[in-house]
Amino acid sequence: MSYADRIFIDMCRDIIDNGVDTTGEKVRPHWPDGTSAYTIKKFGVVNRYDLRREFPALTLRKTAIKSATDEILWIWQKKSNNIHDLNSHIWDEWADADGSIGKAYGYQMQVRHSYKEGEFDMVDRVLWDLKNNPYSRRIMTNIYNFQDLHEMNLYPCAYSMTFNCTKNKETGRLVLNGILNQRSNDVLAANNWNVVQYSVLLMMFAQVCDMEAGELVHVIADAHIYDRHVPIIEELIRREPLPAPKFELNPDIRNFYDFTTDDIKITDYNTHEQIKGIPIAI
Repeated sequence: MSYADRIFIDMCRDIIDNGVDTTGEKVRPHWPDGTSAYTIKKFGVVNRYDLRREFPALTLRKTAIKSATDEILWIWQKKSNNIHDLNSHIWDEWADADGSIGKAYGYQMQVRHSYKEGEFDMVDRVLWDLKNNPYSRRIMTNIYNFQDLHEMNLYPCAYSMTFNCTKNKETGRLVLNGILNQRSNDVLAANNWNVVQYSVLLMMFAQVCDMEAGELVHVIADAHIYDRHVPIIEELIRREPLPAPKFELNPDIRNFYDFTTDDIKITDYNTHEQIKGIPIAI
């Protein structure tokens, strides 16, 4: 059985049974029909995924792994804030007439800063430190830039990634681990999507830095299930988990900027029936 499924089922059950209902409170999100989008929420959810054990894609329903990878490359590799550089339409609601989402996500990644070692943007600084100073406790990104929030069409949800290296005592190789910090997470629509894409990112960084991919720790400040999602979640978590898929990266890629979605290979990904037409709060 997929361990990611077990984590997801337990998290959803805990939110529904023990979470706080925001119905009737002042909330920002709303449904396309203008109705307030209330949630059941839990504070401070922490999930751990060992990428040496399995690739953490849900089998309860299919996660579009290549599309999730395309989005993470849009942010971290293309460093773009324009939906015309993205191959899906998940950001269309937040784009202006020119396709820009404002000074959010990829925009923040490409801002360069001066260090004693030279000038880097956030992504290149992480890669430089992993290759030159892997035991540093300062290898992280943060795109929640307060001075630019008023120019972001959506404040970053997944806003910070902290990288930390350990060592495989048997092989002597460095192991790359990461902590994804998320201020808010729509559990049905986005939870496994985020887990998958940051797992792929961690594996890509590990490969180009000649490391093993280790653990991804997902820290969520506000993990919530929207009111219109509760019946869907209840049906979803009654399904029986299936074995996790196998995931491989093209081993010939040694430069992060050379990766494309064609360089990922997913096999034995058997899932339950997809749930279509999930309403998305905006």
